[in-house]
Amino acid sequence: MRTKTLLLAAALTAAGVATSMAQVYSVNAVGYVNTTIHPGFNLVSNPLTAADNTIATLFKTLPVNSVVYKFTGSGYIIATLDPDDGVYLPVDAANTTVVPGEGVFVKSAGSTDLTVTFVGEVSQGDLSNPLPAGLSIRSSQVPQAGTAAELGLVGEPNDIVYQYKAVGAGYDISTFDPDDLVWAPPLRTLKVGEAFFLKKAKAGVWTRHFSVNG
Repeated sequence: MRTKTLLLAAALTAAGVATSMAQVYSVNAVGYVNTTIHPGFNLVSNPLTAADNTIATLFKTLPVNSVVYKFTGSGYIIATLDPDDGVYLPVDAANTTVVPGEGVFVKSAGSTDLTVTFVGEVSQGDLSNPLPAGLSIRSSQVPQAGTAAELGLVGEPNDIVYQYKAVGAGYDISTFDPDDLVWAPPLRTLKVGEAFFLKKAKAGVWTRHFSVNG
């Protein structure tokens, strides 16, 4: 799959982007999440707050020549794992952070499924995830499976969620119906560590209260 097929930009060109499959192993405030990265493109989130949330650290175990793309709303910050130096370049892109609630494309240069382990603290309390107008990549701020609505995302008329279906199979597209005020067709469950595209007519905020004891 060519890179230009991946890069949705504002027009949201359909692309084959593999969803991540993850499992969380902790009910404490600090834990870890294993996320499967498939060969080629993946759309993933960082579900935990680590000591270092930069691309260079979060994805350091991927094979050389792997690429991480962070969508800015109008383009991508692109970091490549250099085969000679063994670090992500350019440096500014490598130092870009990916925090809970965001998401990135990961293009694995490997030929088999790999595991990326996220280690860090579970976000708790009153959480706020800004949702810009237009297209963005978003995810749950906590390591919890469920539909975006079940995880606290409140739809507004004509909001659109794009969820990748399977390797090479495109997207499930759900629109918040302005008449019935429901997602149609219904949203699919997000795996832990799975991100999605959200298109909003106007900016908003995804809020929820979460406690690991709760």
